[in-house]
Amino acid sequence: ISLSQNKSIIKTKMKTAVLASLVASAAAFAPSQSGKATTSLAVSELELGVTEPLGVYDPLGWLETQPESFERRRAVERKHGRIAMAAVVGNIVHNNHIVFDGYLSPSSDLKFSDVPTGVDGIRAIPASGLFQILLFFGLVELAWMPASKYDGDYGVGYFGTNLDPEVKIRKLNVELNNGRAAMLGIFGNMVGECVTGQTMYEQYAAGHISPFRDSVY
Repeated sequence: ISLSQNKSIIKTKMKTAVLASLVASAAAFAPSQSGKATTSLAVSELELGVTEPLGVYDPLGWLETQPESFERRRAVERKHGRIAMAAVVGNIVHNNHIVFDGYLSPSSDLKFSDVPTGVDGIRAIPASGLFQILLFFGLVELAWMPASKYDGDYGVGYFGTNLDPEVKIRKLNVELNNGRAAMLGIFGNMVGECVTGQTMYEQYAAGHISPFRDSVY
């Protein structure tokens, strides 16, 4: 068998395994089960997020030496990507001065509009507010979206619909890659603010995006 024929056979087998595993499993985004760490990961997890020309990017060889850790690392990557995507959207919205009306903390006479844009905004939040945020995160992590749910499927569906297996694979692949881009994006934004001393809004208002301070110009 030629090399091209061998690759074609492997791809066919992989696609068959993916479709079989998805059809045999419960409907997309079924509610999670309680108990020990659960997972409905299929062979498709090795294909998800694979981007040419890198292919399956595993420079440290962990898939060979630590295969049992792959599920957890993929779950962590997926969850961090989701958080980063929310952070990027929130950062863009806040930098455009789109905020809630009213007070963030009436006892501190702090309005939502008083919170500075950028990373330093978190310093304006009272300690009690930060505690509430951390408490909410803890409840989400332990109860609503438990870290033990490795497949990242929390029973909320895709806008209330069950997707066709091939469509679901594509959207999961898009989610992983967008999450990776968002992790780089929000980290780059924070580093840019620290280096330039300017928020995203201030850099746009100055008419340039620069890795240096305005004093350079």
